[in-house]
Amino acid sequence: MFISYFSKVKTDIMKNYLLSLLALMCMGCSPKSVSPTIAKSTAGLKADAKIMKALIIDGENNHGVWPMTTMMMKDYLEQTGLFTVDIERTANTWQGPHHDKVEGITDIKELLVKYPLPNKKTVAVEEPVPDPDYAPDFDNYDVVINNMGWKASTWSTALKNKLHNYLEGGGGMVVIHAASNSWGDWPAYNKMIGLGGWGGRNTESGPYVYYDDKGSLQYDKSEGPCGSHGPQYEYVMDTRAPDHPIMQGLPMAWLHSKDELYDRLRGPAENMRVLATSYSDVEGNGPPWDKKVSGTGRHEPLLFTIDYGKGRVFHNALGHMDYSMECVGFITTLQRGAEWCASGKVTQAVPADFPTKDMVSVRKWKG
Repeated sequence: MFISYFSKVKTDIMKNYLLSLLALMCMGCSPKSVSPTIAKSTAGLKADAKIMKALIIDGENNHGVWPMTTMMMKDYLEQTGLFTVDIERTANTWQGPHHDKVEGITDIKELLVKYPLPNKKTVAVEEPVPDPDYAPDFDNYDVVINNMGWKASTWSTALKNKLHNYLEGGGGMVVIHAASNSWGDWPAYNKMIGLGGWGGRNTESGPYVYYDDKGSLQYDKSEGPCGSHGPQYEYVMDTRAPDHPIMQGLPMAWLHSKDELYDRLRGPAENMRVLATSYSDVEGNGPPWDKKVSGTGRHEPLLFTIDYGKGRVFHNALGHMDYSMECVGFITTLQRGAEWCASGKVTQAVPADFPTKDMVSVRKWKG
């Protein structure tokens, strides 16, 4: 009788939740849907699933908002009920200048105080300083979330080999936004991430990869710069691999919230599969700080996977700022991508508040 009663209560709660959600979605005419209470809705729903271990690595990133975005991603992964999450941070922390205003703070360095790591002593530096003792134990985790960035200090040979061996042996890694800027002179890393930008990369780093207007995937070996983007704006993501576990059930087109749209990425692109692209408008995605450069007029890969030995890598080029990571499209692909990297499958359903082609969907993160 108790079990029957409990089942009825659980069913009623779910009905009420779905009705509330439907009401939120139907509220309006606004092109942006904000769902402030949904962020915690998936917590605990996977109680009978295997709990996987995730590790976020951070500490040096030109996107100075990283202390906050690390905590956001930790929270997003834990909300699934599928992960426990640890963080390994370099002892010397560097917050670069590539960020916008963060609500509630006046100095970007306040984020290190607001989002500290317990029992971890760090020193803020003005330029990246190598940490010789930085030695994450990758082998102890099912998936690594890479939140490093441009100008991240060169790792020791031993640490480079640890990451290589971890992935080669079947580990998983999620590459986030500016982590594609890191370590352009590390050949194995360029193979791990498939495509990258900046960081000393050039024509010799590999071809540009993109879809043309006819829907053909191009590997373009022409000369040119490596890495560009224009001002931030909302843009449509086009699904290219609807059968991939990360993408199954997602709309064929969905509107991402305000973010940078990376284009002109290049790299080895070996064993790589493009999952989703966005169109780099010739005028709209040209850098205003460099009038000689325009958008590419190409459909640029922003979500893609790489098979690295026995390992799985999910490269997510979204996520410039905290508000970019509040997009339900980012949250969902992060959660599903991490599960796929860790296990080779995805068990998470597509959330009801996932964005559509015409409407951005945002979950405000409370911290």
